[in-house]
Amino acid sequence: MVSKRTLPLAAMEKLLKQAGAARVSDDAKAALKETLEEMALDIGAEAWKYAQHAGRKTVKAVDIKLASK
Repeated sequence: MVSKRTLPLAAMEKLLKQAGAARVSDDAKAALKETLEEMALDIGAEAWKYAQHAGRKTVKAVDIKLASK
């Protein structure tokens, strides 16, 4: 697994607070970040397969939606 990723921890805190959390620990932010990044990589890889199957080099929103089901 690559250690450097793109999702900022501040965004994780914001998401958790929007979900109702009053306070968010650093460990919780890091755990959510890791989980979301892993899920995004899995969905992205599956979406790429859908695009290739359709004969495209471009991943479209429909590919992401299909891959996330």
